[in-house]
Amino acid sequence: MRTILRRILSILPVLLGVIILIFFMLRIVPGDPAAILLGEHVSAETVERLTKSMNLDQPVGVQLATYILNALKGDLGTSYTMKRPVTGLILQAFPYTVKLALMAAVFAWIVGLTAGILAAIRQNKLPDRLFMGFSLMGISMPIFMTSLFLQYLFAFRFKVFALTSDGSFITMILPAIALGWNSAGSIARMTRSSLIEVMQADYIDTARAKGLAHRAVILGHALKNSMLPVITMMALQLSSMMSGAVITESVFAIPGIGRLATDAIQKRDMPLLQGTVLFTTVIVVLGNLAADLLYSVLDPRIRKEV
Repeated sequence: MRTILRRILSILPVLLGVIILIFFMLRIVPGDPAAILLGEHVSAETVERLTKSMNLDQPVGVQLATYILNALKGDLGTSYTMKRPVTGLILQAFPYTVKLALMAAVFAWIVGLTAGILAAIRQNKLPDRLFMGFSLMGISMPIFMTSLFLQYLFAFRFKVFALTSDGSFITMILPAIALGWNSAGSIARMTRSSLIEVMQADYIDTARAKGLAHRAVILGHALKNSMLPVITMMALQLSSMMSGAVITESVFAIPGIGRLATDAIQKRDMPLLQGTVLFTTVIVVLGNLAADLLYSVLDPRIRKEV
């Protein structure tokens, strides 16, 4: 329990630093938000009135302190363009991002683990080269290229899926594959290398000397011990998928947090952009914390060190 509390307390400075960094970075971007919202051919008096109503005329320090205090209470401000609370907009978009991330994670885990195990068993043979070739392709291709390729092939040419997604399970399959392919390649390569390393350990030779079948040695002994770093990677990838689905959501028109952030950037909606960045940062930090704690649970050596 003390370890969990210590690690939770260690993430608070990170969150505070992110809030301050994002707050000032958005304010050094050229342009007056009030003038941008009102557009051209607007009088200076109108711009000034809107600036005061948005509390942008206050000192920067006061704005920052107010934002931090409100954020601690769950109030991330009001969207300049949508005239709605940012927290409500994020909570409305979050289920789409969660569904996309979970489907992408399941795809990445199933494909990555299967490919990695088969490649390790058939090391330096045709299946190994084939699976590692596809995994390298998934790691190397940018997500937007993968998304556009899958759209062209399965939505435009063969018309198996729709070009855009409305949040239903069927329309989420293609975006999930596009988002999860990169992670599947990383998991496959990590699983292969970790399993091959464990297969060379002395206790594996002992298990073979006892007459155990090759499959029993792999599934009963090697696979369990080789999964520790892979499980950690899988936990980290899940949080990164929830925060890094901006491109996928934009390509497939998914109304998730990523697309919400994209719209905020285009319209220079500072409260909305700050809210989405802060929310995704919290997701990533909590994902890293969960992965760290999970690794300590799975590996008794780490528990003893702590």
